[in-house]
Amino acid sequence: MAKKEFILQGATSQTHADAVRRLFDVQHIQRVVLSVAFVTESGVGLIENEIKANAGKATVLAGIRNDITSQQALKKLLGLGGALYAVDTGYRAVIFHPKLYLVRGKTQARVIIGSANLTLGGLNNNIEAGVLLNLDLSDAGDNAFIADIEQKIDALPTDYPEHVFRVRTIKQIGEFAVSGRVVDEMAVPPPRPSRSVSSGIGDSVTRIKLKVVPLRRPFSTVKKKATPIKVVTASETKEIAAHKIVPPTVGVELTLVWESKALTRRDLTIPDAKNTHATGSINLDKGLLPEEVDHRHYFRDDVFHALQWAPTKTGNEESYAKFQLVIKGVNYGEFKLRLGHTTSTTSKAYIQKNAMTRLSWGDMREYVAEPSLIGRTLSLYRDGADSTRFLLDID
Repeated sequence: MAKKEFILQGATSQTHADAVRRLFDVQHIQRVVLSVAFVTESGVGLIENEIKANAGKATVLAGIRNDITSQQALKKLLGLGGALYAVDTGYRAVIFHPKLYLVRGKTQARVIIGSANLTLGGLNNNIEAGVLLNLDLSDAGDNAFIADIEQKIDALPTDYPEHVFRVRTIKQIGEFAVSGRVVDEMAVPPPRPSRSVSSGIGDSVTRIKLKVVPLRRPFSTVKKKATPIKVVTASETKEIAAHKIVPPTVGVELTLVWESKALTRRDLTIPDAKNTHATGSINLDKGLLPEEVDHRHYFRDDVFHALQWAPTKTGNEESYAKFQLVIKGVNYGEFKLRLGHTTSTTSKAYIQKNAMTRLSWGDMREYVAEPSLIGRTLSLYRDGADSTRFLLDID
């Protein structure tokens, strides 16, 4: 008789990552089956040791053509060994959507069926529900149940050979990427705002505080393209310095170039006290960049390399760029904002590894100076088609 356990990730402290790892405590493992809709590299990373240790017994089915499963995730799974199958229904209106984690031993089996995908959100960050079943294979009913699951999963490649097929090479995964059937985790689509507004946030809902600590996926920086940097005179910047809101662009491909730590009052230009003046800008600091990245040069030389930079009276540099603003899924349009960069490499601030590049909020301030945004994260994206345009996403 199966022993049942309910998992409510987020609302309780138990995560699906912990529960999936517990599946592998089964003695004398003979079979591992993972069948999920969405897979990301960070999701695989949470259970990669368990998969690798049982690679010769593992079968993984992953849905593709769903705008979430990534080439990085499939490459990581392929490298861990075992049998990797891609499931492609051939059209986006119907996707492969089961979430099943099964480990069978000689006398015992464990299985999780629920909502959790093989992603960082599914295994840790999201509110997810699942049922963990501990089955005794000496029990006829339990044994028949596990056999039925394996039989139906194993029949998929035979029943749908054009749509459920073995992935054997990195080249295949590259072809999936070229044809748009998997995504590149370094190049992401813009956030999909639920609506656009012209003024006022009108949303005071704070970020939910769950009983599971959210994990961040590993951050990878991007490098500039081989294009020359043009430094212009101060007089030439007058035209681009015009502060106007323009209609937001949609449908571009974006690359994540920076993520902040938890936003503070200072970041959001919200004074702490009556006598405290708002700075009107945010320092582009280390944030969540990898340790080896020098943020003092990264923004000027890599992120904003394509902009026209002009010298200031103080001997530093400034430029202007277009930034689209999305806050909690709402699009507030596109703004021209000023960037300032301190060029000195001998100053106390530089030696102390403080931020050298700052973004002035300008007309965006009325939207970001909102207490409900304190503690949230700011993500900076660069337009893949136009390196002079960017998107700021606060969520």
